Amino acid sequence: MIKLSKRMKEAVKMVEPNKVYSLKEAIATIAKFPKVKFDETVELHLHLNIDTKSTDQGVRGTVLLPNGTGKKVRVAVFCKGPQAQKAQDLGAEHVGAEDLIDKVQKGFLDFDCVIAAPDMMRDLSKLGRVLGPRGLMPSPKAGTVTVDIERAVKEVKAGKIEFKSDKQGGLHVGIGKRSFSAEKLLENAQTTLDAINQVKPASVKVNLIKSLSVSTSMGPGLRVAI
Repeated sequence: MIKLSKRMKEAVKMVEPNKVYSLKEAIATIAKFPKVKFDETVELHLHLNIDTKSTDQGVRGTVLLPNGTGKKVRVAVFCKGPQAQKAQDLGAEHVGAEDLIDKVQKGFLDFDCVIAAPDMMRDLSKLGRVLGPRGLMPSPKAGTVTVDIERAVKEVKAGKIEFKSDKQGGLHVGIGKRSFSAEKLLENAQTTLDAINQVKPASVKVNLIKSLSVSTSMGPGLRVAI
């Protein structure tokens, strides 16, 4: 039997059993939970109406959160020439080509996002076993393989995130920090849900979202009306 901490017990008491909250109510309730020693991430947890065995029903996309993520994103950019200088000027933490590839092969992983120019992908493929399992391999679908390096770096720094359904038909995404105002969290949440619905597979004939809940990193989940 799992033993709940005193803080978790207090938070659970604030959640009405069997109640389905509006998104606005859920975010307001989360704000009342006892705080922990760090700024928790507020998360959306979705169960999708998709056939996980069907190759055409995976849900994947990106969304630019209007109020950012609330955390500093460390960016690694693989490119050459003038693009490299632009990436550095925009605040990319690590910029390089073959030299950066060699560094990563030797174990360097001090970054949260990878952006690459198309002409780097052949060389970058050798990092598939390193970056792939960590969800860091750049992809055209995510906008992280692009000729417009400048735009990609700006968007990631401004709060662009990627979302992807898992093998169980779930989708989990952070929409900001608990220190955000309720209005900013609500706007980020609604923007994210809109983006998810926009990439609904054509073969899904019912509502894409089967169930939705909101939680903080260390708090209980609240069921939210779809």
